[in-house]
Amino acid sequence: MLAGELYFADDPELNAMRMKKRKLEREFNDTPYDAFELRASIIRELFGSTGKNCYVEPPFHCDYGCNTQVGDNFYANFDCIFLDVAPITIGNNVFFGPRVGLYTPYHPIDAGVRGEGLEGGRPITIGDDVWFGGNVVVCPGVTIGSDVVIGAGSVVVHDIPSHSVAVGNPCHVIRQISDADREYWEGKAQQYRAQVNAERAAAEANKA
Repeated sequence: MLAGELYFADDPELNAMRMKKRKLEREFNDTPYDAFELRASIIRELFGSTGKNCYVEPPFHCDYGCNTQVGDNFYANFDCIFLDVAPITIGNNVFFGPRVGLYTPYHPIDAGVRGEGLEGGRPITIGDDVWFGGNVVVCPGVTIGSDVVIGAGSVVVHDIPSHSVAVGNPCHVIRQISDADREYWEGKAQQYRAQVNAERAAAEANKA
């Protein structure tokens, strides 16, 4: 399965692995909203590995979980689905909007072989500093570079290079992320920080 070759999806050993993860998934999705630490501990048990500050909103669904590796500062919004029959590798500082789907399985085009329950999987790899809008679908075998924005509703069927903004079905690069982009957003962030500092200073002065 992990090697990318065909395998029998209804194999008893694989079914047992999926059922074990389904129980964890159900436990995760049934947690009270304010049970942040409990959900974090379940995700650490569910995924193959996680970095620091990994947060997933319920509900969340996956095939195995153990084939998913997540870096530091990861956030997944509501209703994300990771079908990880092949490895899913996610870097640092990656944010997903709601209903993002990472789909590693593929099925034979031939109906007879498909009807036997045979399927395969190809890995999905996502670099650092990546943001997906809502309802993005990533198909089997795709690699997405670092410093990438994928627009909402995109269907990613081919690799996306680093430092790109990409959108559409099929998803395609519409432009590169430039130094001008970074300067603009750093300027906006500086304005925000200055405003917050001014408000804090005013609040402290009022206490005096």
